[in-house]
Amino acid sequence: MAELLRRALTEEGYSVDVASDGPEAVWAATEYSYAAIVLDVMLPGFDGVEVCRRLRDAECWVPIIMLTARREVSDRVHGLDAGADDYLAKPFSLDELAARIRSLVRRGGEPRPRVLEVGDLRIDPARRVASRGTDVLALTPKELALLELFMRHPGEVLTRSRIVHHVWDPLYDGLSNVVDQYVGYLRRKIDPPGEASVIETVRGAGYRLRDPDKPSAPGMRQP
Repeated sequence: MAELLRRALTEEGYSVDVASDGPEAVWAATEYSYAAIVLDVMLPGFDGVEVCRRLRDAECWVPIIMLTARREVSDRVHGLDAGADDYLAKPFSLDELAARIRSLVRRGGEPRPRVLEVGDLRIDPARRVASRGTDVLALTPKELALLELFMRHPGEVLTRSRIVHHVWDPLYDGLSNVVDQYVGYLRRKIDPPGEASVIETVRGAGYRLRDPDKPSAPGMRQP
């Protein structure tokens, strides 16, 4: 199958390298610069999910599409949680694979760490665990989703409508005060008593998670 894919992708105009097992795949991906990786889950040495996990842990952000004969949702979830960008089950069309690779190449290799860290805040979206310093935070699913959104955009002002779109539903009433309520809930759980909140209110605009490497801008206020 690897040889078939190599020939097909070469005909698409790509220069293709083939790795025969998990260790070789990790070595090649960390030694050379690739536009995309097609990664079979069933590899000798260690499987494709472990390859993906090791590459992301090594801060190798090349886009990865995983191939598998397994159709169970849990298998796809494991691959995506390991850091894969896309997933294709066998049997598949070579035309579809080529189209997905083109999409991944256009996307590029932007950093997508499995664990987010901003200051002393840390969140593992796959495990649904968040902490501040040494304290594990007891967050509801919506609070966790809200914190993840802030941590993916530190220092960026997020409007209430944008927060609603990502955390609730695009058709949810954006004028509702649900965002203000949940920001309040989140502040009470993540901020130590007596300290200024890491989530700043931007008058007339929305909220932002304070970037510890940058000073607060004018217009910011604490609760």
